[in-house]
Amino acid sequence: MRRADTPEEAAFRAEVREWLEANAERHAEGPPVPLDHSPEAEAHHWEAAKDWQRKKFEGGWAAITWPVEYGGRGGTPIQQMIWNEEQSAFDVPAGFISASLGMIGPALMRFGTEEQKAYLPAMLRGDEVWCQLFSEPEAGSDLAAVRTRGEVDGDELVINGQKVWTTSANFAEKGFIVLRTNPDVPKHDGISFALIDMRQPGVEVRPLVTMRGDRHFNEVFLTDVRTPLDHVVNGIDRGWPVTTFVLMNEGAFIGTSSQTATSASALIEYAADAGRLEDPIARERLGEAYARDRVLSQLQDRLKGALLDGRMPDVDGSVLKILSAEWGHERAELASWLQGAEGLLAGGDAPVAGLWQDKVLSRGLSAVGGGTLEVHRNGLGERALRLPKEPRFDRDVAFRDLKTSG
Repeated sequence: MRRADTPEEAAFRAEVREWLEANAERHAEGPPVPLDHSPEAEAHHWEAAKDWQRKKFEGGWAAITWPVEYGGRGGTPIQQMIWNEEQSAFDVPAGFISASLGMIGPALMRFGTEEQKAYLPAMLRGDEVWCQLFSEPEAGSDLAAVRTRGEVDGDELVINGQKVWTTSANFAEKGFIVLRTNPDVPKHDGISFALIDMRQPGVEVRPLVTMRGDRHFNEVFLTDVRTPLDHVVNGIDRGWPVTTFVLMNEGAFIGTSSQTATSASALIEYAADAGRLEDPIARERLGEAYARDRVLSQLQDRLKGALLDGRMPDVDGSVLKILSAEWGHERAELASWLQGAEGLLAGGDAPVAGLWQDKVLSRGLSAVGGGTLEVHRNGLGERALRLPKEPRFDRDVAFRDLKTSG
């Protein structure tokens, strides 16, 4: 359970709330507004997200726990949690900015050179949005199988290849990318992690329109793209530790995120408004959804509590990722069942402005984002259950000698 605030934390919470009240609007009362996934609406959302990020930076709230020299506040993890709790009551656009900050920011602080860390203040101000160039057509969740090449040419790295499922690449000014820089060693040993300019010639971004109508994901084609060698983080062929560090932060971000608008409590409120609470089957299913929400919330608190106390978490982030994805989709399907024939409507014609239909259509995003559920289950089997590892016939084989479908 989340403990009560100490006097110091209560004072900090009051300061946060006062600043938010003066600089943001609380979530509006009344019926929800249909989601707009048009290109114009997405562009407007991103500009609003960058404006909000800049306002937070100027107010000293852009990164509670980051060191002051990088534009942060030098605060504690519990202060960051208090900020997140208070901000959730306000209608503020985050876009992908908070996710990218949570992934590349800590990685640069841990592995980056002083020159690479110089990117951090602009990142915090929202002046430069970053995207993660990891997945490829033949290397989805197995990042050690990336085939995008990086070849040293003088004091530059020349990059050729293709990435896919790149979130928000169409709005990003910068990117961090995983590359194959040495095919003559086993696959985990020949990987580099580099920073690139997404607006330079040779970078072609093609949005992938999902069945929701949004352009959340993108394909990115890289043709003779150049980046200075001093933009390679942790050195040539030493990118795997940086990559796994970013993935660990990504899993924790996804697993501990909560969406109150689509919680079981919100679903129960909707069922009450629709007059379905007297239906015994509906009551049983809603009770099950509520119990699952409580379990998820308790597990999230345990993980957060351990991280805040500097302890080794006894809850694996993969557990939260799997439960969040699967139970979130089950709630959306339950909502559609409660809506009956109206569940077939979309947008403004559907109940609750199509919020639950949007979640039903997001199943692929939640199942694949941050690694597939199958990969996380494999990891849980090996790490948590101590099951035998899957046979690895490629451990000592040079990457160029591996059999691939390409």
